[in-house]
Parts: sequence; C-alpha cells; structure tokens
Amino acid sequence: MPRSRQPRRQATLASIAAELKISRTTVSNAYNRPDQLSAELRQRVLDVAKRRGYAGPDPMARSLRTRKAGAVGVLLTEALSYSFRDPAAMRFLSGLSEACEAAGQGLLLIPAGPGRADTEAAQVVHRSSVDGFVVYSVPPEDPYLAAVLERNLPVVACDQPRGFDHTPVVGIDDRGAMRDLAAHLIGLGHRHIGIVSMRLGRERHDGVVDLSTLEAGGFHVQHERILGVQDAMRAGGLDPASLTVVERYTHTSENGLSGAAQIMSVNPRITALMCTTDVLALGALAWADQTGLDVPGHLSITGFDGIDEALREGLTTVRQPQKDKGRRAGELLLAAPAHSGVPVLETLDTQLWFGKTSGAVEREWYAE
Repeated sequence: MPRSRQPRRQATLASIAAELKISRTTVSNAYNRPDQLSAELRQRVLDVAKRRGYAGPDPMARSLRTRKAGAVGVLLTEALSYSFRDPAAMRFLSGLSEACEAAGQGLLLIPAGPGRADTEAAQVVHRSSVDGFVVYSVPPEDPYLAAVLERNLPVVACDQPRGFDHTPVVGIDDRGAMRDLAAHLIGLGHRHIGIVSMRLGRERHDGVVDLSTLEAGGFHVQHERILGVQDAMRAGGLDPASLTVVERYTHTSENGLSGAAQIMSVNPRITALMCTTDVLALGALAWADQTGLDVPGHLSITGFDGIDEALREGLTTVRQPQKDKGRRAGELLLAAPAHSGVPVLETLDTQLWFGKTSGAVEREWYAE
C-alpha cells in the first residue's frame, strides 16, 4: 500500500525566521514596517513565506497584543444597504474613507438600521472591532449610540447628536441654510409653503406632522430645517403655524413622489414645495410631471444636499460639503488624543444653488 503522506506543518512567523536565520521581529517588519528592512531582505522574507504558504502575522493576534483594531467604525441610522444607494451618504463615506486611507486605517460599516431591539443594537456595537466611531446623523436617544458611548472609545459625530460632553461634531447650519432658501421663495411672492421631510423620529410615521410636537427630540437635522423655514416665514410676515409638513419614514424618491401627492391634496394652495433632501425633491418633480404641473410656473420645488442628479435636473437646492464632512470627521477622530476633553463644533459652509425649479408665483395660477 502507498505510504500515507504526513500532513504538512503549517508555517509560522517563528518557522520563517528560523529558516532565514533572522529574528521574528524582522519577519514581522517585512509585513508591518517594511521601511525598517532593505528591499533585498524584505523580498527574501516574502519569497520564503510564499513558498511555505505563510500569509503574514495573524491580525487578530496583533490586535490583542497592541489593543488596536486598525479600523474606524461608522454608525449610520439606516440599514447597511442605504449607504450604497443614498448619494449624500456615499459622498460622506468617500470623504471619511480618504481620511482613513491616509492614516492607514480600515473602515467598518455598522448595520444600525431602525427596528432592532435595544439589546440587539448593543450586541452589534460591542462586537465591532474598531478603535473609534464616527456617528453619522444619529438621534440622541438611539440605542446604538448608547452602546457606542459604553465602549469608552473616541467618538466624532457628524450632524447629530449634539451636546454630548467632549464629543466633537462636524456639521452645517441646517436651520440657517433652510431659512435662506425659504426667504428666497418668499421674496419671489410665495405665501403658502409646504415641506416634505425625512423622518423626524424613531417611530414610523408617514403623514401630516403636528408642528406643536416638532421640538420633542428625534432627528435634529430635519427639525432644524423645518424650523428654518418657519423663521423665514416669521421674518416675512407670514404665520409659521400655517406651514404644512408631511413626513416620510423611508428616504426614497418614491416617497418624495407620494409625499408631494399627499401634501398637495392636504393643502392645494401650496405654491412652494420645499423638500428636506434632494432625493425627496426628485420624487416631487416626478409627481409634478405626472400630474401635468409646470415647474416652476405652477409649483416651485426645492431640495437640500446638492447631489449630482439634482444639479443635472436643475433643482434649486442647498449644496452642502458632504465629502468634506466625512473627511473632517475622520481627521478629528484619528487625532482624538489631541482633542481629548475639548468639545469641538466645526460648522462647514453651504451654498444656495438657484436652479430652474423655483420662480415667481404666477397670479393666473394662484390668487390670494
């Protein structure tokens, strides 16, 4: 009978070092600190390792030894797939990845979508092997955020939450930007304004919003944008309580379309429809096209974010630096020791973008 072949012993860092008659540190440096070796010596190490089937030092063991995971965790308020289909989130992640890449760090997206139980949320966060967290637009009562804070790792927030001690925040003046956009519309003669908003709280709601409960927590960014419109109405001599707001729980253009249909049925006197995101505004434009309304002759429509598709469509909107937000959040997180104990709020600039979807009120269409 043929002799049974003995199983090949698995190569280790120590066995590679023994074969080359060098230290284990030198083998490790060939992978982790190549600048410490000559090009010739490093190539010898890699050649022997390849022949022996050795893939390099165990990253898990290295993580246990150094207590560093070499990765940044990103906490989003949406399902994981959202980050790959939402244009604003993609630009944010692009900027963040650039900061991480420059520092030699990885990026871990944490599935923090709505609907999970609090205990499940805590488990997801606690088993994430990261050195710190970037929290992207998460409400203060979110269970994922509570689990993040329990980790006692560096944290940087983007947009929200705000007000946590020693937590740097990168954001924009959402209220001021929306106020300026609403003032532009009021200056064009619009007196009846409606808003289609992303969700305002953790509980599912698709419908008309009771403005008396607007400041009762939840998503700071959307609240601030609505309040900015009310500020402009007040300054323009309009009653802020006359503002009509419809909320959509899921952020899609389809919900922008259905939101526009609902709000115009609730208040057909609206001549300016402001959407709190460009994605919702693109849906509203589709609804106007389906119903034969001329934009902006019959109805002015605006958005917020400045995503590429919206600019191609000529949408009047607020352009915000999503990529710069991500990059700066990453830089602050990776420089966390230098900012320890010092609360930081960095407010980036926005720009009003006047497209072809806003115009003066046509009196033959709308009369006081």
